[in-house]
Amino acid sequence: MAFSFSARSRAIEPFHVMALLARANELQAAGHDVIHLEIGEPDFSTAAPIVAAGQAALGVGHTRYTAARGLPQLREAIAGFYASRYRLNVDPERILITPGGSGALLLASSLLVDPGKHWLLADPGYPCNRHFLRLVEGAAQLVPVGPQSRYQLTPEHIQQHWNQDSVGALLASPANPTGTLLHKDELAALSAVLKARGGHLVVDEIYHGLTYGVDASSVLEVDDEAFVLNSFSKYFGMTGWRLGWLVAPPEAVGELEKLAQNLYISAPSVAQYAALACFEADTLAILEERRAEFARRRDFLLPALRDLGFGIAVEPEGAFYLYADISAFGGDAYRFCQHFIETEHVAFTPGVDFGRYQADHHVRFAYTQNLERLQQAVDRIARGLKSWRP
Repeated sequence: MAFSFSARSRAIEPFHVMALLARANELQAAGHDVIHLEIGEPDFSTAAPIVAAGQAALGVGHTRYTAARGLPQLREAIAGFYASRYRLNVDPERILITPGGSGALLLASSLLVDPGKHWLLADPGYPCNRHFLRLVEGAAQLVPVGPQSRYQLTPEHIQQHWNQDSVGALLASPANPTGTLLHKDELAALSAVLKARGGHLVVDEIYHGLTYGVDASSVLEVDDEAFVLNSFSKYFGMTGWRLGWLVAPPEAVGELEKLAQNLYISAPSVAQYAALACFEADTLAILEERRAEFARRRDFLLPALRDLGFGIAVEPEGAFYLYADISAFGGDAYRFCQHFIETEHVAFTPGVDFGRYQADHHVRFAYTQNLERLQQAVDRIARGLKSWRP
């Protein structure tokens, strides 16, 4: 039977790194020692107090649907977290619990983007952002950004690229793949330029908590009408639990709840009960120790890669990625990544997964392995550069 698939499905690109990951896993299954620096998942397992809370929830039978907006006590706990960490008064009624940060993005894009309309997005950026827009028959207008703006959109970018089909902008702070932040004054300036055009401001704050030497400002500190995407996956270390949240203006909550009811009914109930433990003092102490470890990893890997000739013009202040220019070595990024998987068994991600602007000249390293493994990776990369032929 010949299947005919939708145009939207055909337009959504695969993760190119998945083919590299499959090859890396083949090599690993064959007995090779592969160092994985390609996937954006911390090597730490979920903190013990969170696991214990999930087990307790299972033990007492908390396995049924919750309300579409999520457990009231979890929404209250998140509001308390905004109060303690950001000194913000966020009404729990404005918070919707979602299946991962992806669920939050699905709700926001479904609510705000009509067919043919678009958001402005930084290029490079997280690829699923533009794919969700395509899914709702909208589009991403990719704006080339580089070290000059720390790979972030600026008010000048908005002014230059805004047109009759623009309805908003999706920002990320800290950003994937570059790890750069938008600081409070920059968020305020971007909010102002979008408000002047009647545009929505949506900010991905999924890597909040994973910053080094500086605290990330929430866009809610400067714009109470912004939409905020967040997740329990990164700072809280709950990747496989599939849990996130969305903060929305009060006027949008009813419509978002209706969408949630139809799109996924509710976020996983056991994950929600487990997440209540995220905000306990003992858990936060564990998470802060992990943040310090990520800082040590960044502080090792950044100069080590620069010493090898990788171009990293902007020091990342958050997340756990280094976005590196490989122009000094020639060739295209995908072949470059293939070379190191095959010869040195080190896996990292080609820039083509993150957009189009100079993508062939960049790769992303995720420092989600311990310092010993990172040292081994650097040694292997140094050796592999000697055998690389563009």
